[in-house]
Amino acid sequence: MSTETMVQQFPLFINGKWTPVSSGETFDVINPATGEVVAKVAKASEKEVDEAVQNARRTFESGVWSQKTPAERAQVLVKFSNKIIEHSKELIYLEAISSGGTLRKLGGADIRQLVLSLQQTADYAVDYKYVETLPLVNALGPSRNQIVREPMGVVAAITPWNFPLVLAMWKIAPALAMGNSIVLKPASNTPLGTLKLAEIAVEAGLPPGVFNVVTGPGSSVGEALVTHPEVDKVAFTGSTEVGKTIMQQAAGTVKKVTLELGGKAPALVLPDADLEVAIPGILLGVFFHSGQVCEASTRLIVHDSIYDEVVQKLAAMSAQIKLGNPLDPATGMGPVVSKQQMETVLSYIQSGIDEGARLVCGGKRATGPGLDAGYYIEPTIFANVTNDMKIACEEIFGPVLSVIRYSTEEEAIKIANDTIYGLSGGVWSRDVVKANQLAAKIKAGTVWINDWHMFRNDAPFGGYKQSGVGRELGISVLDEYTETKHIHTSLTTENNQRPALKLLF
Repeated sequence: MSTETMVQQFPLFINGKWTPVSSGETFDVINPATGEVVAKVAKASEKEVDEAVQNARRTFESGVWSQKTPAERAQVLVKFSNKIIEHSKELIYLEAISSGGTLRKLGGADIRQLVLSLQQTADYAVDYKYVETLPLVNALGPSRNQIVREPMGVVAAITPWNFPLVLAMWKIAPALAMGNSIVLKPASNTPLGTLKLAEIAVEAGLPPGVFNVVTGPGSSVGEALVTHPEVDKVAFTGSTEVGKTIMQQAAGTVKKVTLELGGKAPALVLPDADLEVAIPGILLGVFFHSGQVCEASTRLIVHDSIYDEVVQKLAAMSAQIKLGNPLDPATGMGPVVSKQQMETVLSYIQSGIDEGARLVCGGKRATGPGLDAGYYIEPTIFANVTNDMKIACEEIFGPVLSVIRYSTEEEAIKIANDTIYGLSGGVWSRDVVKANQLAAKIKAGTVWINDWHMFRNDAPFGGYKQSGVGRELGISVLDEYTETKHIHTSLTTENNQRPALKLLF
């Protein structure tokens, strides 16, 4: 089979069906492991964005989904999760050829996370307090007061290329559970799995028009979505820079926003850390998915007394990470997502060298059998990094670790918090009491002790400072996808029982 015949065509997915764009324009999706074009995807214009949003609005107002009971919606979410299991091989393949995610990552983490997200959100949605009656307050006269939570309407979701399906599902599941319609714009590097997900949702019984996918550049398609007057809420995951722009654009129509943005996570290694556990754990924290993870432990803050030993052991163990094609089950680390991303990461590595950090290992594009045509970067570790260097301040989104030295705990916490970000952090220590005391001082939304990348669907995830607004996951995420209404009902016709009248009469 020639490569040409393997290039798949993907239209948009609007109102439950595959929908071509009127211009006929497409953009290429490139496999980062080979540099080859694997798909041509429809490039939406403002016209198609409007069509998707209007469809989502009509579907919402019709009540076909928004007026279903929570139990009925939950049932569809569970069916959706079962369909994902049925289609898992296809979803894994589409993600691997576009994102460069390895089979281990996609099969071992991503698909499982999609299924868990839907099933757990379905459970939450059934138990959620949609109506809460407030206690009687005599001063207000006889009355019934209720807090009612209702679906918002149309949600716009904009998702990144590092975990295309997982980070989409973190928005899709709560939006659908609460009765909203959603229009999703995936990143242009990685739209394939998300488009397939929308088709699977309809197969599972989701009414057409509830979940729509439009594809194309963020600068046009994303902006058209965020500024559309019929969109009630925007949920975005991506860089802090783009997040700021989205916040500004959403302000025009005062939309609610949740933003999950960048990170530059500190990981503190205390003198008593168990290095048998910490060294592989640190490497997982920074090199998983080639370092393209917003909460990766990219700043390692190590005590003087063990600094040289830690650096040496990290370098020795990182040499065991097998780079290769994501579709090979033996591969531990695949390519970065694109040629552009590879060049960005390599330029950060050069800046580290220029600013005087010591390159311990890696530092260049990986070459060799099966690697030459793809966008592979060697696992890279810098020692003698100071917190003011570019590689310590800015989010690199690649396999680059900065190892910083500290002497006192006060100094370690100061370095940890000296960043515009606050998404995640961690502590490696045998003394879990001490580790918890330090965790309380780290300004971040998630802190791991002797572990990394451990998400729970019942624990909220999001950032302090410029790492975001709002939270994803956990039962409280359902609040982010509802409007809150207070209904006051007077229970008397007697004017002498209506104390407010005395304010005027």
